[in-house]
Amino acid sequence: MPTKVGPDPSRRNDNARRAILTAAIELVGEVGYPKLSIEGIAQAAGVGKQTIYRWWPSKGALLFDAFLSFAGEGEAAALPDTGDLSADLKLVLKATVDELEDPRNDKAMRAMHVEIVNDPALAADYRARLDQPMRELKKERLRAAQRAGQLAEDVDLEVAVDLVFGPVLNRWLQRTGPLTHEYVEHVVDTALRGLEPR
Repeated sequence: MPTKVGPDPSRRNDNARRAILTAAIELVGEVGYPKLSIEGIAQAAGVGKQTIYRWWPSKGALLFDAFLSFAGEGEAAALPDTGDLSADLKLVLKATVDELEDPRNDKAMRAMHVEIVNDPALAADYRARLDQPMRELKKERLRAAQRAGQLAEDVDLEVAVDLVFGPVLNRWLQRTGPLTHEYVEHVVDTALRGLEPR
């Protein structure tokens, strides 16, 4: 008689993981981060609390994984390179503004940033899995601009990335002013004037 094969455990685990990540994103949008609980996520996902604790050390780590999962971890593409550095940077930053200002993302992303500030282990994970890979892509686009003579050869690319991309995140986090496409235009124009070769 043929051996009866049961459900694939790895597929069952993958289904449970997806259900948990989906529940975390949906719940934080509904109840806010302070009221988000592992118990609530487990109930919404149809799993036991221990399943969640086995895979994630905290709700902040869980929320970060949820973001990476839905954003497509490992799928980051190089920044556009049309030969027009200003236009390329503005395109990327305007898309960033649209993402940050999307009400579906706001509560969850702010909560994740608060956790990153307060949890050194999560901060290290964020740097390794998201911030550093994205910084390398940004620096590579700036290196191409240096090769094309659009940026001075001695520009510190780490600082340049902060100058171009930092103001948008800071304004969003601090709520110091409206985050608009017009603001992005001014940020890029101002930063590039300071980075041009003399």
